[in-house]
Amino acid sequence: MRASAHHRDDYLHFHSLTTRWMDNDAYGHVNNILYYSWFDTIVNALLIQGNALDVERSPVIALVIESGCSYFAPICFPQRVSAGLRVASLGRSSIRYEIGIFRDDDPLAAAQGFLVHVAVDRESRRPVEIPAAMRTLLTPLLYPSPSLVSSQP
Repeated sequence: MRASAHHRDDYLHFHSLTTRWMDNDAYGHVNNILYYSWFDTIVNALLIQGNALDVERSPVIALVIESGCSYFAPICFPQRVSAGLRVASLGRSSIRYEIGIFRDDDPLAAAQGFLVHVAVDRESRRPVEIPAAMRTLLTPLLYPSPSLVSSQP
């Protein structure tokens, strides 16, 4: 069954993105590979800006182990793009991020997908617990929020 486009209100954190002339492919729209780059950009910008990841020195890093994307509407240069982010699950060592890509001021996602990170020791590459700073940063982005889930009958 094909996914339905999520609404902008379904996301809790946003990051502006830029389309470039070279992003358009032979069919006149942004090539599908760019969406995965945007997924990486919003997730890592959040972690770095939130002081939960230092890409050069953090003893724990996060590696992508799975990703996917559904497309609903084309995006073309020079449209404005924003990415919405939420956390679907926050386990002991894994995080499932869900990302919506929105063009201009459209209320529905032009594309949406997911990215799963596993926290690993930088040296051994073995799974470890998600660091406290990362967990603290990501917990408010859980969707639906834990407080909403616990208050439902």
